[in-house]
Amino acid sequence: MYLKNLHLRSFRNYIEQQVNFNRQKTIIVGNNAQGKSNLLEAVELLATLKSHRTIRDRELVLDGSNAGQISATVKRAYGTAELTLTLRKQGKRTIALNKEPLRRQIEFLGNLNAVQFSSLDLDLVRGAPESRRSWIDGLLIQLEPVYVHILQQYNQVLRQRNALLKAIRKQEQDRKSDISTTKTIDKTQLFLWDEQLAAAGSRVTRRRARVLNRLAPIAQKWHDRISGKTETLTITYAPNVGWTEDIPEKVQQAFLEKIEQRRIAEYHQGKTVVGTHRDEIEFTIDDTPARYYGSQGQQRTLVLALKLAELKLIEEIIGEPPLLLLDDVLAELDPHRQNQLLETIGDRFQTLITTTHINSFNDLWIKDAQILTINQGKISYSHKPNL
Repeated sequence: MYLKNLHLRSFRNYIEQQVNFNRQKTIIVGNNAQGKSNLLEAVELLATLKSHRTIRDRELVLDGSNAGQISATVKRAYGTAELTLTLRKQGKRTIALNKEPLRRQIEFLGNLNAVQFSSLDLDLVRGAPESRRSWIDGLLIQLEPVYVHILQQYNQVLRQRNALLKAIRKQEQDRKSDISTTKTIDKTQLFLWDEQLAAAGSRVTRRRARVLNRLAPIAQKWHDRISGKTETLTITYAPNVGWTEDIPEKVQQAFLEKIEQRRIAEYHQGKTVVGTHRDEIEFTIDDTPARYYGSQGQQRTLVLALKLAELKLIEEIIGEPPLLLLDDVLAELDPHRQNQLLETIGDRFQTLITTTHINSFNDLWIKDAQILTINQGKISYSHKPNL
């Protein structure tokens, strides 16, 4: 696939900006806080409908504007797609494909695939489990757009079940304090939500397991290559509800059994303590947890291997190479890892890479690349960058 152009209107610090891409490699040069990351974020939003930098649309809209818009033309093997995402300070965002408004995200997702790699991705290793769950869910959404609906179903059930547990807990506390209440909550309602949580959770956990089974060996090969086979990477999916057979009924039964085991704990805490919202993905290097004991160099090697594995897996499943978005990562890598990354990219993936210093690239890369310079949200084209 190939991103032909990108149009930004009232997005972040861009008032109005059109970018036409004419090379497989685009180097985006500029000082910090000029808009380099914002440009990549716009592409990421079109690919996943999410930003790894914020969850609030109002932060994406230019100050002083009520709405912002990102649009792009993407060339695929099967044709060309025009994507439009409109963001609002207040109110819901809207999406359109080929100028036709869409009601469902699933119809928009999958038209543009991209892998983002930034310094923030080190949180994959050393951050909380939530960051790893978000990472694998983001990959799944690109590979299987229906997964966004599956995840929404699970989160909706979780919210409603939590609300019921909170109400039950309050009722018990009031009763112990001899506080009268006009409404009595029937605890048997919870069994209906148990069934729904088990059904929705089984769909999430089975898909996470499958994609990690495919991703892990690819990442391990890249890790071997980058580390010179001096270290061994192991990726383990540790679901909150353990199961062994990929059969919906058996996975759901495992959920229900664990829910029953933790019933009293849920009553006391007033929240759901069993489910895929508590899953973990474990990275170990030579049998040592990378999160706690890996050096910065080891952690960067691990993340680089994961990102290269994402590229390969998306290409295998989608049938086309995705875009690669690199946000000032060369400064985070030593020369060996820089060379590994740049050699791997080659001309295989359309790559947008930001940097504060063009000298990070060798002459061949600069010769083959389109050079964009960003200054205060304004982009200019350069044939020969200032070295």
